[in-house]
Amino acid sequence: MSASTPGRGEGAPLVFITGASSGIGQALALRYAQAGWRLALVARRGALMRTWAMAQGWPASQWAVYEADVRHEAEIAAAAQACLTAQGLPEVVVANAGISVGVDLGLAEDLAVLRDLLDTNVIGLAATFQPFIEGMRARRRGTLVGMASVASVRGLPGHAGYCAAKGAVVQLCETLRGELRPFGVCVVTLAPGYIDTPLTRENDYPMPFLMPPAAFADRAFHAISAGARWRVIPWQMGVVATILRWLPRSWFDVLVGAQRHRKKRRRDPT
Repeated sequence: MSASTPGRGEGAPLVFITGASSGIGQALALRYAQAGWRLALVARRGALMRTWAMAQGWPASQWAVYEADVRHEAEIAAAAQACLTAQGLPEVVVANAGISVGVDLGLAEDLAVLRDLLDTNVIGLAATFQPFIEGMRARRRGTLVGMASVASVRGLPGHAGYCAAKGAVVQLCETLRGELRPFGVCVVTLAPGYIDTPLTRENDYPMPFLMPPAAFADRAFHAISAGARWRVIPWQMGVVATILRWLPRSWFDVLVGAQRHRKKRRRDPT
Protein backbone atom coordinates (compact mmCIF):
# COMPACT_ATOMS: atom_id res chain seq x y z
CA MET A 1 0.00 0.00 0.00
CA SER A 2 1.24 3.46 -0.85
CA ALA A 3 -0.41 6.84 -0.62
CA SER A 4 -0.18 10.45 -1.57
CA THR A 5 -0.74 12.36 1.65
CA PRO A 6 -1.70 16.02 1.30
CA GLY A 7 -2.97 17.99 4.28
CA ARG A 8 -6.14 17.24 6.18
CA GLY A 9 -8.11 20.06 4.54
CA GLU A 10 -10.14 20.66 7.68
CA GLY A 11 -13.73 21.78 7.22
CA ALA A 12 -14.99 19.86 4.21
CA PRO A 13 -16.48 16.37 4.76
CA LEU A 14 -14.48 13.35 3.61
CA VAL A 15 -15.57 10.41 1.43
CA PHE A 16 -13.55 7.19 1.14
CA ILE A 17 -14.15 5.35 -2.19
CA THR A 18 -12.70 2.01 -3.29
CA GLY A 19 -12.45 1.01 -6.94
CA ALA A 20 -11.99 4.70 -7.77
CA SER A 21 -9.79 4.39 -10.86
CA SER A 22 -12.60 3.83 -13.39
CA GLY A 23 -16.32 3.47 -13.97
CA ILE A 24 -18.72 4.09 -11.10
CA GLY A 25 -15.97 4.79 -8.57
CA GLN A 26 -14.36 7.48 -10.69
CA ALA A 27 -17.74 9.05 -11.46
CA LEU A 28 -18.57 9.17 -7.75
CA ALA A 29 -15.21 10.82 -7.04
CA LEU A 30 -16.01 13.54 -9.57
CA ARG A 31 -19.50 14.06 -8.13
CA TYR A 32 -18.27 14.36 -4.55
CA ALA A 33 -15.48 16.72 -5.63
CA GLN A 34 -18.07 18.87 -7.41
CA ALA A 35 -19.97 19.09 -4.12
CA GLY A 36 -16.82 20.27 -2.32
CA TRP A 37 -16.02 17.07 -0.44
CA ARG A 38 -12.50 15.88 0.34
CA LEU A 39 -11.61 12.59 -1.34
CA ALA A 40 -9.82 9.45 -0.17
CA LEU A 41 -9.50 7.39 -3.35
CA VAL A 42 -8.49 3.72 -3.26
CA ALA A 43 -7.40 1.68 -6.27
CA ARG A 44 -4.97 -1.05 -7.23
CA ARG A 45 -3.53 1.19 -9.94
CA GLY A 46 -2.27 3.93 -7.66
CA ALA A 47 -0.02 5.71 -10.16
CA LEU A 48 -2.79 5.88 -12.73
CA MET A 49 -5.20 7.12 -10.06
CA ARG A 50 -2.82 9.87 -8.95
CA THR A 51 -2.22 11.00 -12.55
CA TRP A 52 -5.96 11.22 -13.14
CA ALA A 53 -6.59 13.08 -9.87
CA MET A 54 -3.85 15.63 -10.57
CA ALA A 55 -5.32 16.23 -14.03
CA GLN A 56 -8.60 17.34 -12.43
CA GLY A 57 -6.94 20.46 -11.03
CA TRP A 58 -8.20 19.86 -7.51
CA PRO A 59 -6.40 21.60 -4.62
CA ALA A 60 -3.81 19.34 -2.99
CA SER A 61 -5.72 19.51 0.31
CA GLN A 62 -8.85 18.03 -1.30
CA TRP A 63 -7.64 14.55 -2.21
CA ALA A 64 -5.38 11.62 -1.44
CA VAL A 65 -4.80 8.33 -3.25
CA TYR A 66 -4.23 5.03 -1.45
CA GLU A 67 -2.99 2.05 -3.41
CA ALA A 68 -4.59 -1.21 -2.25
CA ASP A 69 -6.28 -4.37 -3.51
CA VAL A 70 -9.45 -5.09 -1.54
CA ARG A 71 -8.82 -8.82 -1.93
CA HIS A 72 -5.93 -8.43 0.51
CA GLU A 73 -7.23 -7.48 3.94
CA ALA A 74 -3.88 -6.16 5.14
CA GLU A 75 -3.68 -3.75 2.20
CA ILE A 76 -7.13 -2.26 2.61
CA ALA A 77 -6.61 -2.06 6.40
CA ALA A 78 -3.35 -0.15 5.82
CA ALA A 79 -5.09 2.17 3.34
CA ALA A 80 -7.84 2.88 5.85
CA GLN A 81 -5.34 3.57 8.63
CA ALA A 82 -3.36 5.89 6.35
CA CYS A 83 -6.58 7.76 5.57
CA LEU A 84 -7.47 8.08 9.25
CA THR A 85 -4.00 9.43 10.00
CA ALA A 86 -3.69 11.82 7.05
CA GLN A 87 -7.26 12.95 6.50
CA GLY A 88 -9.35 11.87 9.47
CA LEU A 89 -12.48 9.77 9.86
CA PRO A 90 -14.67 9.84 6.73
CA GLU A 91 -18.30 10.87 6.78
CA VAL A 92 -19.03 8.40 3.97
CA VAL A 93 -17.31 5.13 3.02
CA VAL A 94 -18.23 3.68 -0.38
CA ALA A 95 -17.24 0.02 -0.86
CA ASN A 96 -17.40 0.10 -4.64
CA ALA A 97 -14.55 -2.16 -5.80
CA GLY A 98 -15.80 -5.32 -7.45
CA ILE A 99 -15.49 -7.76 -10.31
CA SER A 100 -17.99 -9.43 -12.61
CA VAL A 101 -17.16 -12.66 -14.41
CA GLY A 102 -19.17 -15.65 -15.52
CA VAL A 103 -18.88 -18.94 -13.65
CA ASP A 104 -19.49 -22.46 -14.91
CA LEU A 105 -19.84 -24.64 -11.83
CA GLY A 106 -19.35 -27.71 -13.99
CA LEU A 107 -15.69 -26.73 -14.35
CA ALA A 108 -13.37 -27.49 -11.45
CA GLU A 109 -11.17 -24.49 -12.25
CA ASP A 110 -14.13 -22.13 -11.87
CA LEU A 111 -14.26 -22.81 -8.14
CA ALA A 112 -11.23 -20.52 -7.92
CA VAL A 113 -13.12 -17.90 -9.94
CA LEU A 114 -16.04 -18.19 -7.54
CA ARG A 115 -13.70 -17.74 -4.58
CA ASP A 116 -12.19 -14.62 -6.17
CA LEU A 117 -15.64 -13.15 -6.77
CA LEU A 118 -16.58 -13.65 -3.14
CA ASP A 119 -13.21 -12.41 -1.85
CA THR A 120 -13.49 -9.21 -3.88
CA ASN A 121 -17.17 -8.36 -3.74
CA VAL A 122 -18.05 -9.60 -0.24
CA ILE A 123 -14.94 -9.96 1.95
CA GLY A 124 -13.44 -6.88 0.27
CA LEU A 125 -16.55 -4.88 1.13
CA ALA A 126 -16.49 -6.03 4.76
CA ALA A 127 -12.76 -5.29 5.00
CA THR A 128 -13.39 -1.80 3.61
CA PHE A 129 -16.05 -1.03 6.22
CA GLN A 130 -14.38 -2.63 9.24
CA PRO A 131 -11.66 -0.04 10.04
CA PHE A 132 -14.22 2.77 10.19
CA ILE A 133 -17.10 1.19 12.09
CA GLU A 134 -15.86 1.78 15.64
CA GLY A 135 -14.97 5.40 14.91
CA MET A 136 -18.34 6.11 13.35
CA ARG A 137 -20.10 4.36 16.21
CA ALA A 138 -18.20 6.43 18.76
CA ARG A 139 -18.87 9.63 16.82
CA ARG A 140 -22.51 8.55 16.39
CA ARG A 141 -22.50 9.66 12.76
CA GLY A 142 -21.44 8.36 9.37
CA THR A 143 -22.59 6.42 6.32
CA LEU A 144 -21.44 3.09 4.91
CA VAL A 145 -22.37 2.45 1.27
CA GLY A 146 -22.40 -1.04 -0.22
CA MET A 147 -22.45 -1.45 -4.00
CA ALA A 148 -24.78 -4.32 -4.81
CA SER A 149 -26.49 -4.92 -8.18
CA VAL A 150 -29.84 -5.68 -9.73
CA ALA A 151 -28.25 -9.11 -10.24
CA SER A 152 -28.63 -9.65 -6.49
CA VAL A 153 -32.39 -10.13 -6.87
CA ARG A 154 -32.46 -13.55 -8.61
CA GLY A 155 -29.93 -16.13 -9.77
CA LEU A 156 -29.11 -15.72 -13.46
CA PRO A 157 -27.68 -18.56 -15.59
CA GLY A 158 -23.96 -18.07 -16.22
CA HIS A 159 -23.59 -15.67 -13.30
CA ALA A 160 -23.80 -17.89 -10.22
CA GLY A 161 -20.80 -16.25 -8.59
CA TYR A 162 -21.75 -12.65 -9.28
CA CYS A 163 -25.39 -13.09 -8.25
CA ALA A 164 -24.34 -14.92 -5.08
CA ALA A 165 -21.76 -12.27 -4.21
CA LYS A 166 -24.09 -9.33 -4.75
CA GLY A 167 -26.89 -11.10 -2.88
CA ALA A 168 -24.47 -11.48 0.02
CA VAL A 169 -23.67 -7.75 -0.17
CA VAL A 170 -27.37 -6.95 0.21
CA GLN A 171 -27.75 -9.20 3.26
CA LEU A 172 -24.49 -8.00 4.83
CA CYS A 173 -25.53 -4.37 4.48
CA GLU A 174 -29.01 -5.08 5.80
CA THR A 175 -27.52 -6.76 8.87
CA LEU A 176 -25.11 -3.88 9.46
CA ARG A 177 -27.95 -1.39 9.11
CA GLY A 178 -29.81 -3.00 11.99
CA GLU A 179 -26.67 -3.17 14.12
CA LEU A 180 -25.49 0.40 13.52
CA ARG A 181 -28.74 2.34 13.39
CA PRO A 182 -28.90 2.75 17.22
CA PHE A 183 -25.52 4.52 16.97
CA GLY A 184 -26.63 7.02 14.32
CA VAL A 185 -24.68 5.31 11.52
CA CYS A 186 -26.49 4.84 8.19
CA VAL A 187 -25.95 1.89 5.86
CA VAL A 188 -26.99 2.49 2.25
CA THR A 189 -27.29 -0.29 -0.33
CA LEU A 190 -27.08 0.81 -3.96
CA ALA A 191 -28.12 -1.56 -6.74
CA PRO A 192 -26.96 -0.33 -10.15
CA GLY A 193 -28.63 -1.56 -13.28
CA TYR A 194 -26.60 -1.37 -16.48
CA ILE A 195 -24.07 1.45 -16.25
CA ASP A 196 -21.78 2.28 -19.18
CA THR A 197 -18.44 1.23 -17.67
CA PRO A 198 -15.48 -0.91 -18.79
CA LEU A 199 -17.15 -3.78 -16.89
CA THR A 200 -20.38 -3.71 -18.90
CA ARG A 201 -18.84 -2.92 -22.29
CA GLU A 202 -17.80 -6.55 -22.54
CA ASN A 203 -21.38 -7.79 -22.25
CA ASP A 204 -22.66 -9.48 -25.39
CA TYR A 205 -26.37 -9.21 -24.55
CA PRO A 206 -28.92 -6.37 -24.52
CA MET A 207 -28.60 -3.89 -21.63
CA PRO A 208 -31.90 -2.04 -21.15
CA PHE A 209 -31.87 1.44 -19.61
CA LEU A 210 -28.07 1.73 -19.98
CA MET A 211 -27.00 4.78 -17.98
CA PRO A 212 -23.88 7.01 -18.23
CA PRO A 213 -21.66 6.86 -15.12
CA ALA A 214 -22.08 10.59 -14.39
CA ALA A 215 -25.87 10.26 -14.32
CA PHE A 216 -25.59 7.25 -12.00
CA ALA A 217 -23.16 9.10 -9.72
CA ASP A 218 -25.50 12.09 -9.39
CA ARG A 219 -28.44 9.88 -8.39
CA ALA A 220 -26.23 7.85 -6.06
CA PHE A 221 -24.91 11.02 -4.41
CA HIS A 222 -28.44 12.16 -3.59
CA ALA A 223 -29.50 8.69 -2.41
CA ILE A 224 -26.52 8.51 -0.06
CA SER A 225 -27.12 12.06 1.21
CA ALA A 226 -30.75 11.11 1.94
CA GLY A 227 -29.68 7.99 3.85
CA ALA A 228 -31.67 5.71 1.54
CA ARG A 229 -31.71 2.16 2.82
CA TRP A 230 -31.99 0.59 -0.66
CA ARG A 231 -31.92 2.29 -4.03
CA VAL A 232 -31.98 0.79 -7.53
CA ILE A 233 -30.50 3.11 -10.17
CA PRO A 234 -31.95 3.83 -12.70
CA TRP A 235 -35.48 3.65 -11.37
CA GLN A 236 -36.67 1.67 -14.42
CA MET A 237 -34.43 -1.19 -13.35
CA GLY A 238 -36.06 -0.95 -9.94
CA VAL A 239 -39.35 -1.83 -11.60
CA VAL A 240 -37.64 -4.74 -13.40
CA ALA A 241 -36.05 -5.89 -10.13
CA THR A 242 -39.42 -5.84 -8.34
CA ILE A 243 -41.03 -7.90 -11.08
CA LEU A 244 -38.16 -10.38 -11.06
CA ARG A 245 -38.24 -10.65 -7.27
CA TRP A 246 -41.93 -11.59 -7.16
CA LEU A 247 -42.13 -13.58 -10.39
CA PRO A 248 -43.17 -17.19 -9.63
CA ARG A 249 -40.26 -19.60 -9.91
CA SER A 250 -41.90 -21.56 -12.72
CA TRP A 251 -42.32 -18.37 -14.79
CA PHE A 252 -38.82 -17.17 -13.93
CA ASP A 253 -37.32 -20.49 -15.05
CA VAL A 254 -39.06 -20.21 -18.42
CA LEU A 255 -37.94 -16.60 -18.81
CA VAL A 256 -34.25 -17.16 -18.09
CA GLY A 257 -34.21 -20.51 -19.88
CA ALA A 258 -35.00 -18.72 -23.12
CA GLN A 259 -31.87 -16.59 -22.83
CA ARG A 260 -28.44 -17.47 -24.18
CA HIS A 261 -25.65 -17.05 -21.66
CA ARG A 262 -21.97 -17.20 -22.42
CA LYS A 263 -19.19 -17.12 -19.90
CA LYS A 264 -17.71 -13.64 -19.68
CA ARG A 265 -13.95 -13.31 -19.63
CA ARG A 266 -12.24 -12.37 -16.40
CA ARG A 267 -12.19 -8.83 -15.03
CA ASP A 268 -9.83 -7.74 -12.29
CA PRO A 269 -10.98 -5.32 -9.58
CA THR A 270 -10.32 -1.60 -10.00
